[in-house]
Amino acid sequence: MPDPKLARALRRRRREAARVVGADGVLILAAAGNVTRNRDVHYPFRQDSDFGYLTGFPEPDAVAVLVPKRKHGEFILFCRPRDKERELWDGARLGVEGAVADYGADEAHPLDAIDSTLPELLADRTRIFYPLGTSDALDRRVMGWLRQVRAKARAGVSAPTELITSDRILHEQRLIKSKPERDTMRRAARISAAAHRQLMRGCRPGMNEQQLEALFVATCAAQGARHQAYQPIVGGGANACVLHYVDNAAPLRDGDLVLVDAGCELDDYASDITRTFPVNGRFSPAQRRLYALVLAAQKAAIAAVKPGNRWNAPHQAALRVLTRGLLELGLIAGDPKHLSRLIKDEAYKPFYMHRTGHWLGMDVHDVGSYRHDGKWRRLEPGMVLTVEPGLYVAPDADAPADYRGIGIRIEDDVLVTTDGCEVLSRDAPKEIDDIEHLMAAAQPPLESRT
Repeated sequence: MPDPKLARALRRRRREAARVVGADGVLILAAAGNVTRNRDVHYPFRQDSDFGYLTGFPEPDAVAVLVPKRKHGEFILFCRPRDKERELWDGARLGVEGAVADYGADEAHPLDAIDSTLPELLADRTRIFYPLGTSDALDRRVMGWLRQVRAKARAGVSAPTELITSDRILHEQRLIKSKPERDTMRRAARISAAAHRQLMRGCRPGMNEQQLEALFVATCAAQGARHQAYQPIVGGGANACVLHYVDNAAPLRDGDLVLVDAGCELDDYASDITRTFPVNGRFSPAQRRLYALVLAAQKAAIAAVKPGNRWNAPHQAALRVLTRGLLELGLIAGDPKHLSRLIKDEAYKPFYMHRTGHWLGMDVHDVGSYRHDGKWRRLEPGMVLTVEPGLYVAPDADAPADYRGIGIRIEDDVLVTTDGCEVLSRDAPKEIDDIEHLMAAAQPPLESRT
């Protein structure tokens, strides 16, 4: 049962969605299903984000229908009925009773009634909103319900004539985070930041990457965030040059850096933080130079996160700093006077090949368009994005030997505010001196390491 604040938020979301759907429309959303991992074993269930955003209903295989201005209630849920036998094995179900009493449905029906009941909800409506094209099974079911309504044309029943993707409604709505959402994301970022600090304290040469992963997951779980928002990336040495490295199985070597891209999920909201730090607690001169460049680029990008700036402004700010720095370090060639031309020609691309951020929310790569009418959209208060520049010098790169095999990324979760931005993940250290001080305080005396 959701707490009263969440219940109120869910009602507000449904009212806003109903306003956009209009009195001639119907919105249909399907819950996620259980996914088989291997024989008789399922992956941990995670609710579909759009469905959860609008309903809060935590069970699989349900269908939500929003019918604005319907006399007998606008919010209808179809869900699994109570079943003593299955509940003995799998745990309690809410059933249709819980859907109404605990989750605010105006009506609830067992799933096996959906094919006879849902077409009635489509009758004399003009438009159907649903996640068009994301599920073949749902596409087929919607077409079947639509055919049932069309079959009643001689009885004077009109059928919907438009199918519209529900993304147009919910994804723009989800992009602007409410105060409760922002509070949840702050808590998630704090938990993940604490886990990153714990990794810096606990890291030692000779450990394995998966030991850091295990420590991160356990630290988050101990603070109430049982699940991760995505599979953690723990890349030591040259493994950090693989952008989505997830093997996390190599030893951590003295003298290498380790890149940790990991964030917990709390109450269905993601955090996404990356920190890069020396395995032995001290940056080498080459590591220090590259790290300082990435940090300067990130600070410039964060400074560009403010209302009215376009989405691309942080990325462009990072590119200017990175490209200039790569010139100064001799990693790329060119005339600093022609910096704009070098950026346009993507001279940085051998060492920086991804963009500087993405939306963040219920999904780690959250929903919402990045462009409007062919232009980068403007940032607005309530949007949350990541800011994550990096540099990746592959072991076989055409670069000075001291830089080869170094991968660095620094990523923070940033909320757009009315007058600038708030770094939600600021508790995770990223200044060189702060990292070295934290790691030195946790390391045993040198003589006891032999």
